[in-house]
Amino acid sequence: MVHENLQRAGELLEAAADAATHEDATERLSKQAAEFASHAESERGPDHGRLARHERILTEIAEAEGGTVASKIDEAIDAVRAYRSTVDGV
Repeated sequence: MVHENLQRAGELLEAAADAATHEDATERLSKQAAEFASHAESERGPDHGRLARHERILTEIAEAEGGTVASKIDEAIDAVRAYRSTVDGV
């Protein structure tokens, strides 16, 4: 089962990593993109806690990078939130 919103988030984060100007941001975004690609393919997908941690990390990177990178990250966070609205619990 592919979780389309998580797959979309991973693709957007990969694009953000390509556009990032700082090596640290590139590495962190690439790692996040890989994690979302993995989440997208998993049977259960991540829980609310894990998604909240991803959002915190992504927000931090977006604030540091700004511009196009922040825009792509914001789109990715929107996709994560769309997925999160389908997760039972909190």
